[in-house]
Amino acid sequence: MVQTDEMTTIKQDALEAVEKAQDAQALQAVKVQYLGKKGLVTGLMKHMKDLPKEEKPAYGQKVNEVRQAIEAAIETRQVTLNEAALNEQLAQESIDVTLPGRAVANGAAHPLTRTIEEIEDLFLGLGYEIVTGYEVEQDYYNFEALNLPKSHPARDMQDSFYITEDILMRTHTSPVQARTLEQRNGKGPVKIICPGKVYRRDSDDATHSHQFTQIEGLVVDENIKMSDLKGTLELLAKSLFGADREIRLRPSYFPFTEPSVEVDVSCFKCKGKGCNVCKQTGWIEILGAGMVHPNVLEMAGFDSKKYSGFAFGMGPDRIAMLKYGIEDIRHFYTNDVRFLNQFKGVEDRGETTC
Repeated sequence: MVQTDEMTTIKQDALEAVEKAQDAQALQAVKVQYLGKKGLVTGLMKHMKDLPKEEKPAYGQKVNEVRQAIEAAIETRQVTLNEAALNEQLAQESIDVTLPGRAVANGAAHPLTRTIEEIEDLFLGLGYEIVTGYEVEQDYYNFEALNLPKSHPARDMQDSFYITEDILMRTHTSPVQARTLEQRNGKGPVKIICPGKVYRRDSDDATHSHQFTQIEGLVVDENIKMSDLKGTLELLAKSLFGADREIRLRPSYFPFTEPSVEVDVSCFKCKGKGCNVCKQTGWIEILGAGMVHPNVLEMAGFDSKKYSGFAFGMGPDRIAMLKYGIEDIRHFYTNDVRFLNQFKGVEDRGETTC
């Protein structure tokens, strides 16, 4: 009888404590107090040893009933507390739909990407194909197929990142031209530009980088002349730097072209009068070009007496620096948002932003 009265008291106290619990932490404390390993309900089982054998089953059943009643009350209270907490959270985190929206920042094309795409668009309009190739290239296509045998002194001009004796990081995109000519089986016409990244052992300063971009062009067909090259480059200069630009061709040397030229454009800042951009000369060097060397054509399977062609190569990094007044080539590759944000909405050709 004593044990039964104790059960009733514990049950009533536990149910009252459950109802008074105002949060999950308080409810957990009630659970531990009554149902834990050292809890009051668990302690009721200690009286079992003092009971006659025939009374033990009925006593154990009553203890379980008390336990189940308390557990049910705790579960119900937990649901109530969870709902209250959720409602409070919703009230605190409610959204005022009358507030003005937050503006989403718009991105802009990277100045280097913009320059490359501008050049690609021009040549696509002239009927050229865009061809890409391998950045990890064979020595043969990077040098030998371009009239640069292993003993050629011009190789000293291009310190290279070699992976093995015969594999290297390409030093220019010219291997794409060599591979394309080889694939045409000696039949023209060929009219391509080859954009991509190239790698050279170069000083890492404001105007040089060990990695940079290059776009090379190649045209091979019957009766291609130097005048065709000049007309193409003149159109390129006017498209990039303004309709009033002029170009000049200076004799130069490249192993894969003969004759070879350096190409200058009249300064778009001072209009040829002389300034800091053109170093007071009125002209800015922008690319190299020339007529495709007969040896290059022959190695690719073309009859150099039937076919001729011209090739040119430019650095979009340098052109972008000139167009947008960028003084340090390393800005292109540091992903500094402060630098990139300057080019939002810059569409005018030749506009200086830095």
